[in-house]
Amino acid sequence: MLSYPKSTKINPFYDKIFSFIVKKEAIMNYFIKLFSIAVMSTVIANAQNIEDTNLTGQKVFETYCWGCHHQTSVAFGPSFEQIASKRSEGEIKGYITDPKSMYKQLGHKRTVMPAFDLTPQELDLITQFILSFKPIQQNKAN
Repeated sequence: MLSYPKSTKINPFYDKIFSFIVKKEAIMNYFIKLFSIAVMSTVIANAQNIEDTNLTGQKVFETYCWGCHHQTSVAFGPSFEQIASKRSEGEIKGYITDPKSMYKQLGHKRTVMPAFDLTPQELDLITQFILSFKPIQQNKAN
């Protein structure tokens, strides 16, 4: 916060200007905090409760996975195409819900993936979405 002289006896007009500036700064800080709270509340609400009647695997992916995984190209984590070609439905679900206990079983040396507390519906939708990227040759063989 800016600091201004408490009082200037030279000109009372300056007192009014300084008082206005300090009030204006306090009001701006208040609105910035209010806006930040509103934005963060919206982000948290979207991430924690994305249930609606039109919930799809794509929406679950965009909410939880998109920061590290992409559908067909490697990002921070493997692509869904790679995951779908190597993993079963149970392995995918297990890794999403508890990666720390699954990574060694799947042949990884370590994991940085966080565990996600998804609803059963969200877990089913994201698993089916991931498996939809299985290469066509493997889909015909299975």
